[in-house]
Parts: sequence; structure tokens; C-alpha cells
Amino acid sequence: MFSGIVQTTSPVLKIEDDQGQRIIWIRTPKGWRLQEGESVCVEGVCSTVQRRNHQAFQVIYMVETLRRSTLGDLRLGSPVNLERSLTLQSLIGGHLVQGHVDATARVLKIKQEGSARVYEFGIAPRFARYVVEKGSVAIDGISLTVVGVHRACFTVSTLPYTRARTTLGGKGPGDRVNVEFDILAKYVEKLLAR
Repeated sequence: MFSGIVQTTSPVLKIEDDQGQRIIWIRTPKGWRLQEGESVCVEGVCSTVQRRNHQAFQVIYMVETLRRSTLGDLRLGSPVNLERSLTLQSLIGGHLVQGHVDATARVLKIKQEGSARVYEFGIAPRFARYVVEKGSVAIDGISLTVVGVHRACFTVSTLPYTRARTTLGGKGPGDRVNVEFDILAKYVEKLLAR
């Protein structure tokens, strides 16, 4: 479980594809003491540290994860958002994020409003029911507040602080992002369906 408060970004150092799986080595952030088996949120995807050395840690993604996320698009040197998993003593500054990506969205437009930048993301219409104005959504693992919702898109507004410390600041129209909708909406829908 994560909070959607990205702690740092770090580059991809090595990528291997093996029988449909993707093996990625990411530079270990300064001061992080990762253990094998630990969960780390990478671009919004809950990832298990498989191996580590003095410089980097390894994560492996199966076909389902690559199909549902943008991790198959990563290249050598690509920066990724990173967050370590919560502990019972953690401050939850965002919202509860599982790291289970529901879909990808595409950046449609970016509009400047003072120092804020408003991003419009296109999604499949079937996902719009999970997005609520002033509700939470995780974009590439970043906890954000929804500004507006339409049939096949939604908007979020970001401050320079967020853009400078996450990969979102480098995204432009046409780029894809990972989206995790609020878990509460999905559970409520399931319960009401019965």
C-alpha cells in the first residue's frame, strides 16, 4: 500500500526482455536501504524488489502488467517515479494507492493557469464512472485531485513542486500515463451490482 506521494525519481539502468517478461534495473536512490522482497511503487505499479546490488535494484514485470501499464515503453535512462510502501507509522499525505494500475490514459491537452498546469487525460468511457470531481486518482503513482470529469476524459491541476519532483513534468500531449482509480469506487460498484 502506498500514499501517492512520490519520494523521488530515478533512472532505468538496464532492461531485458525474457519470455514475455521485462526485467528492469533501476538506480537505487541515495539513502534507500532496500531489501529483497520489499514492495516499491514504480510509475504507479506495485513492484517487488527481486535482487539488488550497491547501485541498483531489479524488478520483473509479467505480461499482464506490461499490457495494463506503460512499463513496456520504458527505455534506458527513462526516469521513473518511486515510492516505498507505507508502514503503520507513515503519514498518508495523499490517498491510499494499491499500485494496481487499472488502465492507461493519454495526455490530451495541457493548459497553464497561473503557476498551475491543468492536464487533460483521455480515458476509455467505461472508466469515467470511477472518476469523481474533487475525488482522488493516481497518475503514474502520483496522488492527484480531479478537477473535472467528462464522458471520456478528466482533468487534474498540478503545482510546480509536483511537476519538478515527478515524471509528470516531462509529459506532453500524446504521452501515456498509468492510472489507478480510487479503490472505494470499485468496491462500491461491486457491492451494488449484487
